[in-house]
Amino acid sequence: MTGPDTSPGPLSRLEAERLEATLLPNLERHHLRLLAHGLRSFQAMAGSREGALPATSQLDHWLAQQTGPAADPAFRNSFRRELIGLGRQLEEIASGLQCTPLALSLDQLIAWATAEADQRHQ
Repeated sequence: MTGPDTSPGPLSRLEAERLEATLLPNLERHHLRLLAHGLRSFQAMAGSREGALPATSQLDHWLAQQTGPAADPAFRNSFRRELIGLGRQLEEIASGLQCTPLALSLDQLIAWATAEADQRHQ
């Protein structure tokens, strides 16, 4: 069941609205949504909002439990590759902020994406 601050995905409605409210160009906002979705997915896999990213075996176990489009093997493989790539990027962002990937906040991701967009558009 979803309420006023929930959605069927890993981001709450309010979190998604916060991401949409950024003044980032469309491409950068889309990338930010992917990073936030990946972060919340990894946090769900780990059952924690601190520490390192889950091991590949934990990722595979979590993917195997997903329903809907993620139950399709071709989609699952593509989603797996995407999550692994997002995980690498989250690790890089966390390293720069001297925290663990699962401890990243949406505010930190928004600040990072804004700085990256500003740098590209100068």
